Amino acid sequence: MKRLYWILLALLPVFAHAQTPDSTWFRNHYTKQEIYIPMRDGTKLFTSIYEPKDKSEKHPILMSRTPYSCAPYGDKAYRNFYSNHYKEYLKEGYILVVQDVRGRWMSEGVFEDIRPYNPTKTAKTDVDEASDTYDTIDWLVKNLPNNNEKVGVFGISYPGFYSTMAALSKHPALKAVSPQAPVTEWFKGDDFHHNGALMLMDAFNFYIRRGFGAPRPKPTTVGPKGFSPPTKDSYDFFLRTGAIPNFTKYAGDSIRFWKDLTQHPNYDAFWKSRNVGNFVGDIAPGIATLIVGGLFDAEDCYGAWATYTDIEKKAKNNNKIIMGPWFHGQWAGRGSDGSSLGNVQFGSPTSEWYASKMEVPFFNFHLKGKGNIDQIKEANIFFTGENQWHQFDKWPPVSTTETALYLQPNGALNFTKPTTATPSFTAYVSDPAKPVPYTDGVIVNRTREYMTDDQRFAATRPDVLVFETDDLKEDLTLAGPLTADLQVSISGTDADFVVKLIDVFPDDFEYSKTDQYLMNGYQMLVRGEVMRGRFRNSFEKPVAFVPDQVTTVKYTLPDVAHTFKKGHRLMVQIQSSWFPLVDRNPQKFVDIYHAKDADFQKATIKIHHSGKAASRIVLPVSKF
Repeated sequence: MKRLYWILLALLPVFAHAQTPDSTWFRNHYTKQEIYIPMRDGTKLFTSIYEPKDKSEKHPILMSRTPYSCAPYGDKAYRNFYSNHYKEYLKEGYILVVQDVRGRWMSEGVFEDIRPYNPTKTAKTDVDEASDTYDTIDWLVKNLPNNNEKVGVFGISYPGFYSTMAALSKHPALKAVSPQAPVTEWFKGDDFHHNGALMLMDAFNFYIRRGFGAPRPKPTTVGPKGFSPPTKDSYDFFLRTGAIPNFTKYAGDSIRFWKDLTQHPNYDAFWKSRNVGNFVGDIAPGIATLIVGGLFDAEDCYGAWATYTDIEKKAKNNNKIIMGPWFHGQWAGRGSDGSSLGNVQFGSPTSEWYASKMEVPFFNFHLKGKGNIDQIKEANIFFTGENQWHQFDKWPPVSTTETALYLQPNGALNFTKPTTATPSFTAYVSDPAKPVPYTDGVIVNRTREYMTDDQRFAATRPDVLVFETDDLKEDLTLAGPLTADLQVSISGTDADFVVKLIDVFPDDFEYSKTDQYLMNGYQMLVRGEVMRGRFRNSFEKPVAFVPDQVTTVKYTLPDVAHTFKKGHRLMVQIQSSWFPLVDRNPQKFVDIYHAKDADFQKATIKIHHSGKAASRIVLPVSKF
């Protein structure tokens, strides 16, 4: 009997790990402390540390650095790590650390948005997010007595940016980093600009409605007071407000970054220094990176693809990517198991697959020496349409071939280049007073589902061009970036171009008899992107259009992983506004950030499709 008692006692840690953590379990098995960790320049950063009570082994450290608060504050208030797959890290006995970055919430110092990386730090006053990460890791491994001196860093969105910066820290204890939907480039593709066009709705809501970056004279646990628009109809509010200077009035003088972006309308040194992709060559070979993102991430889809690509080109470390059919953070259980987005279904709980097969094994292997990661290939990509995961040794896959899909007269779309020698074009009038909405209905906040929304509402507008193939005779799989290569002429001196690639479902399509939305003939947005025409030749030096002169507008859209099934059709829609997602182009070559309401004018846009001026979409067609 006594022998059985000691056996059971010895097995208690095993039983504890076998349980499903909840709030009570967490408090019973973990302690929390709140520490101010000193940086090299004397600034102290507020840090919450959750440590296992189990002292039978040394534990790895998994950290996230955030501008969004490491709340709840107080050593008796525990963060709800048990609400998603992070509970697996509790069961594995990780030391979990969350830190308020410099100048945010309870940390000391001055906050700077996407603080530039400084590769030549020499003095103690030379600090950046990489040095703050280094100093934090150094303190943790030297002062937490039960750690195994192996550290991982991860985070989603802005914390994803801090994760990439962590990879640049070069601390010897840092072994694994996972930037997830990382903020990477705020002028070409993430959050607030896409190809130089201001993503007005997100920028305004983040900085002015939420008050992000408002002055914080001293450390605080209380967030800033935001702004409430006079109407909840976002289309009406943004249209009624008018030109960008009218939005700037709402910002006042307090939101520093709003002022910064309006003072830097072109891709200058300000933006280049804040593109972390320029510096990822400094990642040490011994640090493993796992880039994670969503194919339908409205905020940072660009960032995941770009970060992976930049690391592949510039660094020599072990670098891999995972892209699922997710909205922003959906893989971490943010409101969905990843089996659907909006009306589109994916056939399985993709977020659960990711957590159990990818992320948790990645950190267990690198930080605990547990298991293996043979199942995590170079590129682990979910293909919508087909609704299957595929894994590759290279991305895009070696089987991918760039294939031109040509716009034709009368709204046709096929793989044959037009041969007509006479001018041929389709025209529309773009009116800034009646911009094309980005989604259907009256919307309060920017939706995440618009990335797969039914585009039939737009196809009926006279200012949206529609080109469509015949029914496909066989499946068509795309794997890689799209290129829009348009031949255009405009009546004004500037214009935006929005290109949308759409999967048109068969007229008899339905997922089930209980579909909440009519899926017959559904026009699923697969990928859409805007290009501010003035930047067609250079983001650094914008150029006006010559009215009525045929001009090339060519740009790359974020990567696609989608199979158009047999019987479906491909559609391309082209328009010159996407409102209020994107700010309106006055269609006059002026400084848009300081334009007047009177500067906005109608423009006639012509998309050419003749033998000498053939507009096309270059598809990454793949067979594997």
